[in-house]
Amino acid sequence: MGLIDLSLLALFVPTFFIVSITPGMCMTLALTLGMTVGVRRAGWMMLGELAGVALVSVSAVLGIAALMLKYPTAFTVFKYLGGAYLAWVGVQMWRSRGRMVMVAPADSGDKPIPARRALVTQGFVTAVANPKGWAFTIALLPPFINDSLPLAPQLAVLVAIILLLETLCMLIYAGGGQTLGRLLQRGENVTVINRIAGSLMLGVGGWLAFG
Repeated sequence: MGLIDLSLLALFVPTFFIVSITPGMCMTLALTLGMTVGVRRAGWMMLGELAGVALVSVSAVLGIAALMLKYPTAFTVFKYLGGAYLAWVGVQMWRSRGRMVMVAPADSGDKPIPARRALVTQGFVTAVANPKGWAFTIALLPPFINDSLPLAPQLAVLVAIILLLETLCMLIYAGGGQTLGRLLQRGENVTVINRIAGSLMLGVGGWLAFG
């Protein structure tokens, strides 16, 4: 007997690809940062998001999520703080009228570039404080665990696949955002880029806090 049920794995990959590619907070964040800082710099946000997704996935299987349900107030506070932080970033984008708040590396010059730590934090907070992410993972991941096989190898393989799918989908969204940002910059519509990106970030923040 192997370490993982291949028949379950065959269903797992398309199921979680659909979940990952569906527009949500993390994908909107990838689109926004792709538009404003480019795919390469957005990779730091992706690292934080992947760490958060891994934490949520392992927690869902090990039952840590049950503790979150016992202490909903703590989770709600964390969710509101995360939403407020992302909304604050969105406001800063809106207030910057004549210059890019975040720009692609090739165009950076002396313009401000978001710190790597800030990008990692954005990704991690968005993934961990996302109640819908918890709901999907709790509902979908445990059924793909075969009780008759060792847990650790199955969990390692499934989480690795989730992270690969998340990375692929975020790269798709970030690449689309980068292309859109470049098209708008050619028309010198810096204010438009800022406001689109700011609105998306405000949307992610509101979604996180009240979703």
